[in-house]
Amino acid sequence: MTHSRRALIWAGLALTLIAAGWGVWSNERILADGRVVLLELAPVDPRSLMQGDYMALNYALANDLRREQPEQDMRDARADGYAIVRLDERRLAKLARAQPEAQPLGADEIAIRYRVRNGQLRIATNAFFFQEGREPEFSTARYGEFRVSDSGEPRLTALLDANFARLGNNRY
Repeated sequence: MTHSRRALIWAGLALTLIAAGWGVWSNERILADGRVVLLELAPVDPRSLMQGDYMALNYALANDLRREQPEQDMRDARADGYAIVRLDERRLAKLARAQPEAQPLGADEIAIRYRVRNGQLRIATNAFFFQEGREPEFSTARYGEFRVSDSGEPRLTALLDANFARLGNNRY
C-alpha cells in the first residue's frame, strides 16, 4: 500500500470520527440546554401500538399540522418547516401556526422542526424504545417530554402519564 493511499485512509477515518463526535456533542447540547416542551400523544393504530420493545408514537401537534397544510404540501419534498407553538402553564405545546423558517417568533413562542417524507409529516421520533417486558408501564403514556434547541430540533427525553408523571427510569 502506498504512502498516499494510507494517508487517505487515515484522513477518511479521522473525518468519520470527527463527524460522529460532532453529532454526539450536538445531541448532548440539545439535551442539556434545550427548552422543555410537552407534546400530547395522539392515538395510533392499536394493532401497532406495542410491538416487542418499542411503542409507535404520533403527536396531536402533527395531526394539527396536517389539518393546516394543503394536501399538495404533503407530497412536496420541500414541505419541511416549523410548528410554532405556545406553552401553557404545564409546558404543553399548542400550535399557533406553521411557517417555513424558525424565525420570526413572538416572545412566548417556540419553533419545533417537522419534516415531510413520503407524504408523512414527522415531528421528532415516531418510536420510543424500552426494555422488553415493560409494555404495561409505558402503555399509559399520554405525553412526550422533549428538549428543543434554539434551532427547533426536538429530542424525546421521556414519556409521561395523564398526570404528567414520568414513566420508567429516565436520565433527564
